[in-house]
Amino acid sequence: MVFGLFGRRAKAPHASTPDGTVVYAIGDVHGHLTLLRRLEAQIAEDMAARPAARRVVVYLGDYVDRGPDSRAVIDHLLTAPLPDCECVHLLGNHEQWLLRFLDDPAAGSAWLRNGGRETLISYGVSVPMQVQTAPMDALQAAFSNALPGAHRRFFERMPRSHREGGYFFAHAGVRPGVPLDAQDPNDLLWIREEFLYADADFGAVVVHGHTPTHTPEEHHNRIGIDTGAFMSGLLTAVILDGGKVSFLHS
Repeated sequence: MVFGLFGRRAKAPHASTPDGTVVYAIGDVHGHLTLLRRLEAQIAEDMAARPAARRVVVYLGDYVDRGPDSRAVIDHLLTAPLPDCECVHLLGNHEQWLLRFLDDPAAGSAWLRNGGRETLISYGVSVPMQVQTAPMDALQAAFSNALPGAHRRFFERMPRSHREGGYFFAHAGVRPGVPLDAQDPNDLLWIREEFLYADADFGAVVVHGHTPTHTPEEHHNRIGIDTGAFMSGLLTAVILDGGKVSFLHS
């Protein structure tokens, strides 16, 4: 993890949402339902006080792993907890890891070491403490049986990006020099340094999670809102209203 490596504010971004549209983007939840509920309650309060013709909530991925409530988080998201708005649930690299394990047990060892163990336990699958000796074929079969069909379909249908006016949303970021409509899907889920250190104009201000920082980051070309909920207990959302940027924390 690179928590705390960045955490700085540079030139403020210059972008705008479509006329009449307010966008809320939520950072990496990582199995912490209580933090998510608290943040959504703050978003609901803000919606009630902020006039808008259209409201969009973008969840930036990594709903599962590391924290204790992965299954409960997915159950919660499937209930559409924020009414009267459009909800977009982006795929994160940890959801991709989960799907890879369902297709190939060989993906299990790395996934379990990076939070997948907690996800399996949340679905009622018993996992040895020493994951390197865990029987991956048996764990895959047990997880496949325990995973509700609605959850699997939810993961499989998640988009990798979303666009609203001058903002582009992706879990990890984008590769500099590549048009937004031609990005490698894996870069959208996994990229770090090449994106984080780039001063380039990406074609839109990129709103992302994936790389934990102590505080949200604002730059002229990106806004990072993964504040490491699984380590810090702080879950962050950004509010994009026209050309204004503000933040909520739970």
